[in-house]
Amino acid sequence: MFIKHEKIEKNVGLMLVLTLIVVAIGGLVEIVPLYTIESTIEKVKGMRPYTPLELVGRNIYIREGCYTCHSQQIRPFRDEVERYGHYSIAAESMYDHPFQWGSKRTGPDLARVGGKYSNEWHAAHMVDPRSVVPESIMPGYAFMLNRPVRTDDIADHLRANQAVGVPYTAEMVENALADLQAQANPDADTEGLMKRYPKAVVGAFDGNPNNVTEMDALIAYLQMLGTLVDFKNYRTEDLRQ
Repeated sequence: MFIKHEKIEKNVGLMLVLTLIVVAIGGLVEIVPLYTIESTIEKVKGMRPYTPLELVGRNIYIREGCYTCHSQQIRPFRDEVERYGHYSIAAESMYDHPFQWGSKRTGPDLARVGGKYSNEWHAAHMVDPRSVVPESIMPGYAFMLNRPVRTDDIADHLRANQAVGVPYTAEMVENALADLQAQANPDADTEGLMKRYPKAVVGAFDGNPNNVTEMDALIAYLQMLGTLVDFKNYRTEDLRQ
């Protein structure tokens, strides 16, 4: 046995060929099973595509570079879970293109920020961060209060996400503009919106229901984060054993 192995070690060409064969077999064992399943992400009850307003807010979040200071990935460690809540699961990012996990936190992780603060708190925080968090080093984003959301291409945004696998239906695309406007107006008829997007948070996020601003969109997005999955089905205590 050792004599044969010695022959392989002394023959560079033979060793290269055998190495390639072993690597190829290992690669096939890892890759081939993936083609036999529809998705590597386990579907979780409650997950849905973003509402049109949330999607616009997410685009603004990315545009302003919020992800460079605020990750959206709670690691499965005791200190992470005790501070932020249940660790992040893959299904929560299944409709993200790109995802907002991040590896740096100048500010807190935002994976579970939805519902933690009121709309008024978020608006004040965006206008003047130090008015609610004195030690904050975040810049202000007051200009969003006066910048209306672009609405003429919102249906195209949904279609673009459709192309990469997000399950927006024809009905969702057709009602994209109406749903966007309804979510930012608490007096609007939101029955269709809530049917298409369960747990959507409706409100005059910036305090003015007459105009849909970038502030409305960003706060709507933040208020959704971490609220779709019912984590009562998961045992956080398992992480502490």
